[in-house]
Formats: sequence, C-alpha cells, structure tokens
Amino acid sequence: MENKTPQLDEFSEKILLGMRIAIKKLVETSAANNESLIVGDENGNPISVPAKDLLNTVKNYETHA
Repeated sequence: MENKTPQLDEFSEKILLGMRIAIKKLVETSAANNESLIVGDENGNPISVPAKDLLNTVKNYETHA
C-alpha cells in the first residue's frame, strides 16, 4: 500500500498541519478561559484535563508538521 503520490503526501501534511493549528488554538483559548478539555488516557478512556496542563503539549504544533 505504498502507492502514495507526492500530491497526496503534500495534501495529508496540509491537513495535519491545519488540525495542529486548530487544536493549539482550542487549547490556548480554553486555557485562557480556565476551562478543561476531555482527552483520552493511555487506554483510550475519556478524562477531563485542565487546558492549562496541555499548553506545553501543543506549544510547537504549528512548527512541527
């Protein structure tokens, strides 16, 4: 299943970058409003985490595609 075209790879990278930008904005906005977000733990179970605790996780999302 390695028949990817360069255009598909480029498109996929653009989609992932857009998702990273959106997630970073969500976390930053939620942290500024002192809110929590629901994320999955290591087993995939939903847990509530203060958005401020996630800021370090997303700080470089826009620059690392």
